Formats: sequence, structure tokens, C-alpha cells
Amino acid sequence: MAHFSDIIGQENMKEQLQGAIRQNKVSHAYLIHGENRAGKEFIAKIFAKTLQCEQKGDNPCNECHSCHQADSLNHPDIIFVAHEKPNLIGVDDIRHGINDTVMIKPYSSPYKIYIIQEAEKMSPQAQNALLKTLEEPPAYVVFLILTNSTDILLSTILSRCVVLHMKPVRDDAMRDYLMKELRVPDYRAEICIAFARGNVGRAKALASSEDFDKIRNDALSLLKNIYDMEIVEIMEALKRIKEFGFDISDYLDIMAVWYRDVLLFKATNDMNHLIFRDEIQYIKKVAGRSAYEGIEDVINALEKAKNRLASNVNYELTMELLLLTIKES
Repeated sequence: MAHFSDIIGQENMKEQLQGAIRQNKVSHAYLIHGENRAGKEFIAKIFAKTLQCEQKGDNPCNECHSCHQADSLNHPDIIFVAHEKPNLIGVDDIRHGINDTVMIKPYSSPYKIYIIQEAEKMSPQAQNALLKTLEEPPAYVVFLILTNSTDILLSTILSRCVVLHMKPVRDDAMRDYLMKELRVPDYRAEICIAFARGNVGRAKALASSEDFDKIRNDALSLLKNIYDMEIVEIMEALKRIKEFGFDISDYLDIMAVWYRDVLLFKATNDMNHLIFRDEIQYIKKVAGRSAYEGIEDVINALEKAKNRLASNVNYELTMELLLLTIKES
């Protein structure tokens, strides 16, 4: 039963979308660009529901038949384009999911809305198939194209869309959401905010995890003992991450937050602005043992490891390189 007001941050995007509805100037295609779990799908669903709402306002009424259909994902005129292969949207997916049905008028609503998630997975052939429809779409069609990256999308596709870039959510807005809406304790909220870096979905995932304390303690235990552990022991410890059912990149971000604390303490000798203040003795120990360059090397290595894993580079090799960097720093 969400409204535009339930979108955390993204004020410019909300104003642009609601303004288009109020002024009756809805574009035939919007491309929403943002990090994984930043809330692209949530925004697209609210926008689509509002466009189809029987009350025709700039917010969904959440009471009409159309809104109920949208909330239950059973709206006949809001179509989520599916794809058979998990890491590829092929040309047949676009042809069957869009091109073969686009000329059929909406069943019961003013618009026929296609939502394409993970659009960066479209093959070049799939993008060209979509482009043909984008060039001359029926007046009733609206495309909502969601992507983590615009780099691999054809410039001709981008030029035919209203491109909306999601912005990192301010810490105070995220803190307010986590503590008031999700009832997250302040110490946990601070950790979630630091590791999420403006991504509400990532902060919510950590805050809502039943294994939060276990994940936190496991990550910190590894960091505190890593200098005395053999590589084999460390690899065994990291294999336990998968038992949490938690994203490895999030686990690495927790480690990065800890090392940023180490760097901050080394530079200021002040614990008041640390996220892991309760770990001050260990942070002080590592800060005293490591050079600035070594700590920065670790933070950079954590980011590189995340990027490699996102690109499907071998897990064991990636983690081994990371852990060697940590031990040598």
C-alpha cells in the first residue's frame, strides 16, 4: 500500500515523476539508474500503480481495483518482462515479452506499462529489438527500464528515455527511517548507515537480518585474528559467510567500515566518531601497527574484491588475494 511519500530520499525523482502525472506529460520511456537494491523496482511499482489508478491523482489511492491488482502483482496492464536465463536477457525475451504484445491495447487501464528489470543484462540483439519499439511506440505504452549500469546500454536507447539517476540517501533520512519505521536500535542503525553508503535497500537488508549480530561478530573476529591465522584457516572462516545466506559484498562492506574506523582513528586519535567504538582497543592496536598506505591498500582491496566478485571472478582466488593484502598490510 505504498505512496510516493514512502520512497526514502530521491526528492528530485519523485517530483519529476509526479509532475509528469499532474501535467499529463508522461513520457513513453523512463530509465531508472541506481545501485543494486537502491529501490528502483519500488519506485517503478509506485509510479506504475499511480498511472493506472482509477482516481487519476499524483499518488495511488491504494483502494481502487486497479491499485489492488498492482499491489498483488496481478495487474493485466503492468507487465514485468521475464527472462529465462538468470544472467542474460535475450532477443527472444524482448520479442515475446514486449514486441509480440505491444500492439494489443490495454485491457482496462489508460496505459500499458512494461517494466524491464536488470536491463544491463540485455544482449546487443535484445537491445536492438527493444529499440525498434522505443522508436515508434503506441501512444498508450510506457516503458520503465531499470538498470544498475548505463555503460553497456546503447546510446540510442538512452536518448529515447527520460534518464533518472538515483542519488545516495542522506544519513539523517536513513537514520530516521531505520530507527522510526523499522525500530532499529541506534548502534545497529549507525553500522547499517555506514556500510550502506546511501543505499536504503542495503541498510535495510542488514538491519532486518536475523543474523545481524552473528554476521557482525564473525566479521570482526576474523579481522581481529587475521594476522595470527594461516590462509587455510581464513578461507575456512570465509566459507561460513555463505551459511548466513548473506551477500558477500555486504560482508566485505562491514570489513571496510571497520578499516575506515582504523584510518580515522589513526588520523585523529579520537574515538567519538567511530562506528565500532566498542572495538576501540583492537582498532587502536591495528592503527598503531599499520601505515596510512597499508590501511588505504586494504580499503581499496576490499572494493576491488567486490567488483571482481560482481564480475563473476573466481571466489576463492579473489578472496585469497584480498586476505593476502590484509595480512601484508
